[in-house]
Amino acid sequence: MSDLSLLVQMGFGALLALSVYLPLRCGQLSLATPGFYVIGGYVAALLSTRWPALTGDGGGYPLTSLALELLLAALVAAAVALLLGRPVLQLRGIYLAIATIALVEILRVLNLNLDWSGGAVGIFGIPQPFAGPGGYALATGILLALVCWLCARLEAMRLGRAMAAIRDDELAARCMGIPTADVKLTAFVLSAVIAALTGVLAAHFLNTWNARQGSFDASVTTLAFVVFGGSRIWLGPVLGGLVITALPELLRPVGDLRLILFGLVILVGPILFPQGLVTPERFARLRDALRRP
Repeated sequence: MSDLSLLVQMGFGALLALSVYLPLRCGQLSLATPGFYVIGGYVAALLSTRWPALTGDGGGYPLTSLALELLLAALVAAAVALLLGRPVLQLRGIYLAIATIALVEILRVLNLNLDWSGGAVGIFGIPQPFAGPGGYALATGILLALVCWLCARLEAMRLGRAMAAIRDDELAARCMGIPTADVKLTAFVLSAVIAALTGVLAAHFLNTWNARQGSFDASVTTLAFVVFGGSRIWLGPVLGGLVITALPELLRPVGDLRLILFGLVILVGPILFPQGLVTPERFARLRDALRRP
């Protein structure tokens, strides 16, 4: 894997980690991110391979078509999240996690058995809107910067403060007049949209898409991004997604030992840093240290 390709994969990891992070800001352990990621990927795969009007004049896949895919994927994911979010978000803790894992598995089984999704083989030959991984790195970087900006703004906005209040004590937040159900649903929809947009870029980058992109393993991996990096501030999941995605490639020189070392990092990280590598206190200390002359 080239450096730029690894950079793109790290960007996807950071985006998916932020998708898991947003419901966690409300104290909601949702593992539905891979399901919405797959929805976004299938929207891109189906539109680009089965709608000739989008493919242009043969000189490369038009960026306007990619923008249309991103828009449609966001709308589809938001509609599904709105439809499922209200009943599912009445659950809490491990019950919500189980319900969202079930959603991911239902989507996986459906995609494995439906003709339009290509079944177990999937969809191949997804056209490329960029000439190489550099274009994907730029597009992923722009999307990641926008999502990071949104998450950073949330911490200073009324919606972000309401999410933090629900995470700390949902009953107290409701007594203070915060519409807890609406706030949790908003976080769930934003999470779905981020995952779907990532899926669109990933489908083109990988040139193929199938049901295995969204599975129980993917749910656990995306959760590990947040557990490792931290869930108290947006920078934590970004760091977790970048590091854990890159680690298997960075450890490749040690051969088969890399899987053992990778597992040890995942295991020891939460033991040494129970709240993740990045916490608001550590981030404030680092910021103060950088500002000192």
